[in-house]
Amino acid sequence: MDFLWFLFALGLLAVVLVPWLTRRRGGIRLAEPGAPDAADPDDYGFVRQEELDVRMPGPDQDLLDVLDLVQRTQDWRAASQLLAGTPKEGEVRWQRVQAFAGAASLELAQRPGEGGSWLRAWRAEQPKDAGGAAVHAEFLVQQAWRSSSAGSDDFRIILEEAREVCGKAALLAPGDPVPYIAELAVARGLGYTHEQFDQLWAKIIDRAPQHMGAHLAALHFWCAKWHGSRQDADRFATAAAARAPQGSLLAALPLFAVFEHLDDVVLVRDLFRTEVVAKALGGAMYAVHSARPDDPMLAHVRHLLVHFLVRAERWSEAMRQLVHVDGHIGALPWTLSADPAAEYAVYRALAVAGYEANGGSPATLSH
Repeated sequence: MDFLWFLFALGLLAVVLVPWLTRRRGGIRLAEPGAPDAADPDDYGFVRQEELDVRMPGPDQDLLDVLDLVQRTQDWRAASQLLAGTPKEGEVRWQRVQAFAGAASLELAQRPGEGGSWLRAWRAEQPKDAGGAAVHAEFLVQQAWRSSSAGSDDFRIILEEAREVCGKAALLAPGDPVPYIAELAVARGLGYTHEQFDQLWAKIIDRAPQHMGAHLAALHFWCAKWHGSRQDADRFATAAAARAPQGSLLAALPLFAVFEHLDDVVLVRDLFRTEVVAKALGGAMYAVHSARPDDPMLAHVRHLLVHFLVRAERWSEAMRQLVHVDGHIGALPWTLSADPAAEYAVYRALAVAGYEANGGSPATLSH
């Protein structure tokens, strides 16, 4: 039925969020399921929950076509050709390397011993293919984090191998920041010293000083749960945002730093209306409005904005982000959930309900 996914979302809301939603005059009043005045995300043309694509944050049809071909035929050549034609500069190459590595890792998990055979064949038949080496390095990184406990012997052994393959990939592709970006996760897992990390980071900055994906990966290292602190992460993010040229999404980096440390300030009353969050939100909104419409990292920022804008009860602004990203949800914060589609659907339902409770409708929502 059309309302099944929405009813599931309402169930979660009733258990977790009713007190928060109803505490003010302008809040949301939950209607009975199927009631005439119940807000329905389907009215806005949003994708049904079961059809949401969790593989990537936004569309990349060339990548999807090649992934389908590679996984259907187990022939790596199309992947090699796509990466060879993807510029080293910018964000797309890194995203595609992650996608190929993730596909191979998932195949192996689903079919131990045989899944991902196309990647093994790629490396065996073309060991000097720079794209194959980069995908192999990222594959090992993802395997370590997915299949082993952080700090265990297996975890460290896989990451040591990943570090070695990162080095080989870098030699095969001078000027390409991707092998060094992949190593950032190795640095986090193996506990590089700050000096070692700075040396690695310098190699990335020399090649791609405005690379948003690299900055997001580096931010994890400086977080309190790894090898820094909330202050270190804030300092890193603020400095990057301050250096960002007009149109760069790096102005949104402080919002990601806030997100990484939400547990530290969870007891603050009205957290999502505090000055810290408001300032970070303002920077991210500015970044989105000034960025190129085709910036491949734009969807990442919009997804995080949905999370914060809904929690801050800024319904109209949340809806204006949703119309740009709905359909593809492979981004923070949804990917941290055991069921990303369900998590996203709850926030989307909240945004719709809040928007309509304050006078909005499909007719008043501009795309």
